[in-house]
Amino acid sequence: MSRIAGVFERLRAENRAALIPFVEAFDPDEQTSLLLLNGMAANGADIIEIGVPFTDPMADGPTIQAAGRRALAAGATLRGVLDLVRDFRRGNAATPLVLMGYLNPFLAYGIKPFCRDAAEAGIDGLIVVDLPTEEADLLLPGAAANNLDVIRLVAPTTTDERLPKVLAGSSGFVYYVSITGITGTRTATAEDLARDIPRIRRFTKLPIAVGFGVRTPAQAAIVAQHADAAIVASALIEKLCASGVESVLQDVKALAEGVRRK
Repeated sequence: MSRIAGVFERLRAENRAALIPFVEAFDPDEQTSLLLLNGMAANGADIIEIGVPFTDPMADGPTIQAAGRRALAAGATLRGVLDLVRDFRRGNAATPLVLMGYLNPFLAYGIKPFCRDAAEAGIDGLIVVDLPTEEADLLLPGAAANNLDVIRLVAPTTTDERLPKVLAGSSGFVYYVSITGITGTRTATAEDLARDIPRIRRFTKLPIAVGFGVRTPAQAAIVAQHADAAIVASALIEKLCASGVESVLQDVKALAEGVRRK
C-alpha cells in the first residue's frame, strides 16, 4: 500500500478528513522550505504538496506566481527540489509527499529518469497541472513503474461524459479544483461542494481533495463535511511573506484542527 493510500485508510477509520498544505519549493530559499516541510508534518499535515517552480504557471494566481518567481531567483531547479525531498526524508519516512508542477520541466528532465529519481528521493505522487488527459500516456507508464500515484485534476466544468476519461489511470486521490479560475481567488461554498462532490464520487472510489480557494480553518471544516481532504496553498504563502515560518505553522495547526471537525 502506498503512503498516500495508507493515510486515507487510517483517516477513514478515524472518521476525519486530511489536511494537505502546500509549500513552493525554494520560496524564499531551500532552508526555509525544509523548515516548513518538517514543521508542517509536526503540526498536523497529513500529506504535503510541494510546488515545482516554473516560469509560466498558467493555473496559479498572483500569490503562487510570486512565490515561484522568488524560488527561481533563489536558484530552484527540478533536481534541487528532489534534493530538498531527500533532505526531508532523512528525518521523516512517514508523511506522503506530492509533487505538483507543470509538464515542461518534467519533459526537459526526461519522464523515465524523472519518475525514477522522484521515487528514489521519496515522492509518493505527482500532479501535472497542464497534462491533458489525451496525453497522459506520457507519464502513466513511468509513474506506474516506480509506484508513483498520478493524481488528476477535476473541475466544476468537467462533464459526466468526460469524468471517466479524466480519472482513468488515476490513483492516490482526486484533486477537485473547486472553482473556475486561478488559485487563491475565491472559495467554493458549502452548497457548491454538496452538489459537486457526490457527482464525482459516482465515477471513482478514490478520496477527493478540495483545493483552489481553501484559506481558513472554518473553510477547511466545511470541506471536511463533504470531501476527504482540504488543500491549502495561497493563504499559507501569504502568511509566510507577512509573518514568517512560525506563523505558517500556527496556521497549519489550526487548519488541522478544522478538518478534524468532520
